[in-house]
Amino acid sequence: MDEGNIPQEVPRSEDFAGEPENILRGHKANISNPQTSKETKQQSRKVLESYDEPYDPAQVSHGTKTEQGEKDPGNVARGLKASINNPGVSEEAKQGAREKLGRLG
Repeated sequence: MDEGNIPQEVPRSEDFAGEPENILRGHKANISNPQTSKETKQQSRKVLESYDEPYDPAQVSHGTKTEQGEKDPGNVARGLKASINNPGVSEEAKQGAREKLGRLG
């Protein structure tokens, strides 16, 4: 197909440009990935520092566990509420979820 006569709505230079937030997220993921090299991790740290976004994976919390290693009660409650409202969950399971949610307070 000849695209010579089709006007470009987005300039080619911007066609593949990433959103800054996504770029930063990608560099943070690279640093946390155990399968990437030390060199790429160092490059990602430099990029993050240039955006004033220092990143220490040891201080990152993904909200799954509390500092004591327990499940986050807020996430547990949200999961139970989702089960209660899910039409694919049996009434027996919904009742169990209601009881657990009641014990959480």
